[in-house]
Amino acid sequence: MSRMKLFDESFLLSLMKEFRLSMKDLLGDLCHELQHCHPQAATRLRLPVELIRLVGDAMNFESYSEWRVVGWIETLNDLVYFIDLHEQAERNGRDIEFIDQLYADCQQTWYEHGYAEELFPDGAVVDGRLAARIGYLCRRLAGEVARQALLWNPALTCEWIRKTGRRSWGTACDLAANFDRAELPYTVSVGTDGLVYHAPRSVREALRRAASSGCRLMVTSGQIAFVNGTRRVPFYTDAPHPRWHWRRQEPVVLRSNAFGTLTLGPTVVYGRNRVPTRVCHTPPQVAVNMRRALCVIEQAWPVGNRCLSILTSRIIPLKARGVVSFSYRHQPGLSFLNCFDRGRLDLIDDFIHENSHHHLNLLLRKHVLYRNDCNREVFYSPWRRTLRPVRGILHAAFTFTMGAILFERLSTWGGGMEGARRWRGSGLSMNDLKRARFRCAEEIESVRYSLRDLHEAEARFGWITKAGGVLIRLLARALGEVARRMKRKPAFSLRSKYGTELLRHRRALEAVRKRSARIVR
Repeated sequence: MSRMKLFDESFLLSLMKEFRLSMKDLLGDLCHELQHCHPQAATRLRLPVELIRLVGDAMNFESYSEWRVVGWIETLNDLVYFIDLHEQAERNGRDIEFIDQLYADCQQTWYEHGYAEELFPDGAVVDGRLAARIGYLCRRLAGEVARQALLWNPALTCEWIRKTGRRSWGTACDLAANFDRAELPYTVSVGTDGLVYHAPRSVREALRRAASSGCRLMVTSGQIAFVNGTRRVPFYTDAPHPRWHWRRQEPVVLRSNAFGTLTLGPTVVYGRNRVPTRVCHTPPQVAVNMRRALCVIEQAWPVGNRCLSILTSRIIPLKARGVVSFSYRHQPGLSFLNCFDRGRLDLIDDFIHENSHHHLNLLLRKHVLYRNDCNREVFYSPWRRTLRPVRGILHAAFTFTMGAILFERLSTWGGGMEGARRWRGSGLSMNDLKRARFRCAEEIESVRYSLRDLHEAEARFGWITKAGGVLIRLLARALGEVARRMKRKPAFSLRSKYGTELLRHRRALEAVRKRSARIVR
């Protein structure tokens, strides 16, 4: 456990290698289980298991940590689990203990996927339709896995059809916008590099007119096409000469280095009720602003910049008032950043914040950091100002420790006359410099509060593992170094705006601590 390190480049790269190997092995195991343990279900769900295995074999090793590949394999893993669960539900569909356990698992293990809402729309109730809902979920997941497999490498897909002697293979496909992967409507993503093909206008209009009849993806030995009603729209022709029939769009590259490429995707637009409503093209100025933010991170905090280069591979802009940036555990390297409703300093912060989630999630794939009652919401979060489980407190302590380091590095980089010139040259204001110093001091206070709770979770309740304890002490050491460096900088005047706000924050945390005599059983 002593080998765990926060910023060691070789340690992170070794974790990435282990992660890729584990995902490659998982894909092989899932294909084997489908073919030997669930052959009837695979046939019923029209899963092209042989093609899935071929796609996995054709990928280069580095692709197994790419967000799209990981998301695809994770979806297949969920599908195999629910196929087995479907058989259990048909036998135990009204068993209270079975239903309660499944409901708890959905909320704790798949809280990002919304499976609990899909299987239990009214909570964990016994209504006799659980098996049917699990069956529908299996069909939905199988269709998603099959569509991605068929389109991953069109040439390989056509070759698979020829070698197996099939005349064709088809699956439902609606070509609607995808919010989880930030895909534009009437487009097809191919491979792992962000390459996209756009349907021509005539095709879009035809598909809109015939939308009610449904769209299908149809593959033959020489062609991949979309069929809607009686209309067949070729997408890719394989023989005798490979040809793409739709307009090709190369990915927008924000930067490339020895660790990989960082690309910019389309923008996800949210409505007034904080629900995504559409996906649209990202304005060019967004890429300009992001490149400036990346340059600041590279210059102010080189170590953090290397972590960002290793762990983040794609950025999705959010146009959503009141929605903070976010990322998903099952799509590592994909960050959704609100860059329309926030300033440049916030954009820099969001880059590091979401990368920190990717960082911790990678550690969680290697180490068990918490256990037992870790899902009970008993610890106060200084950031959300609500009670959170150990999982949420650990993520917050980790990501906001990284934020404290970032703001301290920014304060140092922007200090002095030379620093002030660099700061203004990056498009940041001198008020941003003051705010960076305040954010650093604020995060020190908040993380210290949560580290104390994490120590209690470890020592008193046993909810933190040995590896988790090592990580907590690494965070405490890193935060202590930041606090010591900040002491050498000029203190806030208590009469200033930020001084008053920092004092108010400290008093609020002290008051919560005094009120938080918790009884946890």
